[in-house]
Amino acid sequence: MTESAAPPRLDVGVTEMILCPVEVVADYASDPTHAPEWYANISEVVWQTPPPLQVGTEVAFVARFLGRELRYTYAIVEHTPESLVMRTAQGPFPMETSYGYESMPDGTTRMTLRNRGTPSGFSRVVAPFVRIAMTRATSKDLAALKQILERA
Repeated sequence: MTESAAPPRLDVGVTEMILCPVEVVADYASDPTHAPEWYANISEVVWQTPPPLQVGTEVAFVARFLGRELRYTYAIVEHTPESLVMRTAQGPFPMETSYGYESMPDGTTRMTLRNRGTPSGFSRVVAPFVRIAMTRATSKDLAALKQILERA
């Protein structure tokens, strides 16, 4: 396969400083039950395996993105106090979402939210637009998370 024929790869990462201890941020953000509260596009979360969240847990999400309803299931592949990594077990295209939590010297938390994947079908055709939309949405979602946690 030539370089130009390779499928477009999405890799969108956004970072936000949250004025809360890392444990508070990680506990809240890593709980899928809270996702509809801070992800504007996620409307429903259904545990496919019983809580608590751990490696092997599967969680189904219903979201709207670019005017389309998306249904996908993530499998938890890493869960530590510093990170959460989820990969699609079922969905429109392979995607990995990772959260990174870094405690800063002043007691705040640097959170990084990263989405990586290889779109297929229609999403592949519009990948450059999807990247821009994902960056915008991810920035808004982290800003919403920051507002929720700093208000608490």
